[in-house]
Amino acid sequence: MPEARSRGYGTETQRQLARYPFAHTQVNRIEAETEIANIGEQRAWKRLIFAGRECCGVIFRHGQRRDCVIYSLLRPEADLNLK
Repeated sequence: MPEARSRGYGTETQRQLARYPFAHTQVNRIEAETEIANIGEQRAWKRLIFAGRECCGVIFRHGQRRDCVIYSLLRPEADLNLK
């Protein structure tokens, strides 16, 4: 919905999604991926200190191959930045 853009809803949702596995499991790294054209979502992941950006990967959506970027977050970074 265009009227919901740039209000922080997506960033807060991503923050909650990133917190959960660190709080409830023993994982040390989580990953997030998005299409390379989705600049808004990439900005949101960067705001959450998903620093490990890899410009590689392909996802299939609607029967087409699309380039994607992959972000990663390590537990020590999450402990500092997702509170």
